[in-house]
Amino acid sequence: MKSPVKLMTMGMILAASAFTSCSTSAEKVEDAQENVDDAEQKLENANEEYLNDMENFKTDAQIKIDANEQSIKEFNTRIAGEKKEAKEEYQKKIAELNQKNSDLKKEMENYQDSGKENWETFKMKFNKDMDNLGTSISNFFTKDADKK
Repeated sequence: MKSPVKLMTMGMILAASAFTSCSTSAEKVEDAQENVDDAEQKLENANEEYLNDMENFKTDAQIKIDANEQSIKEFNTRIAGEKKEAKEEYQKKIAELNQKNSDLKKEMENYQDSGKENWETFKMKFNKDMDNLGTSISNFFTKDADKK
């Protein structure tokens, strides 16, 4: 007698656990759809964040480029009264700075969206180049002042 009761109890336990653990096909489809919807929302948010980052970076870069152009114009004004030889040397340096600034401007304007990873690489290189140019502009007159 013990065996049939045990078997029946075990059978009922198995049936109950199978009944509660199984989901219907409709529930599985609904869960899958929710997962797809969540993934689509996350992708949309990531794309929006990426595009905002690009736009903000381009705006900031343009501000820096414009500031560099203004500094270069001021350098031309400051060297107007220099001696001919010094003025020619300054003009060459100013032309180099202006060319580097123009190159950075073109690089930013011509950047083609090619994915987030490439964007991050582009930003790092661009920032490095922009910082180097900024340092060159900042040191334009200080190097010459140290020589005197």
